[in-house]
Amino acid sequence: MDEYIELLDNDNKPSGEKCLKSIAHQKGLYHASVHIWFYTSNKQLLVQQRHPTKDTFPNLWDVSVAGHIAYKERPKTAAIREIEEEIGLTIEENELRNIGTSTHKNQHANGIIDHELHHIYICKLNAPLENLTIQQSEVSKIKLIPLDVLKFELKNNTSQYVPHGELYYNRIFNAINQFA
Repeated sequence: MDEYIELLDNDNKPSGEKCLKSIAHQKGLYHASVHIWFYTSNKQLLVQQRHPTKDTFPNLWDVSVAGHIAYKERPKTAAIREIEEEIGLTIEENELRNIGTSTHKNQHANGIIDHELHHIYICKLNAPLENLTIQQSEVSKIKLIPLDVLKFELKNNTSQYVPHGELYYNRIFNAINQFA
């Protein structure tokens, strides 16, 4: 689904310029998204398998929930909206812990140039997995994976996961270790 997003300036600030997501991806224009990692008290992470029809990284395992920030939307508001859309879970703003941002630029074989600033959050998962409802058009499956197993998989079987990079994943792992 195409939507209006806000472009960012070189200082990672909203520019005030409105743009369709499809145009931003066509031209590689810098914009923002949210990544939310859910974890359990016994250090398991919720991961989602991206739907096979996704334009980028189809069928790969990825962050619990992710999505673009709509035009004039606050990152935390976008995070709460995306969580409800993708896994059917309603949370409060104070449940989200901001652990920073990460910038990535990926050029995909289909011509999409994704140049994003990810606002990264972690959130404790307080609902059983069977109570979550996945958004069929975005997500194929969800599962919980122990932190140590995910670390091992990312070192030895990277082709199953979205390539966010070692620094990105280490930030997630360090935050989970600190707060779980």
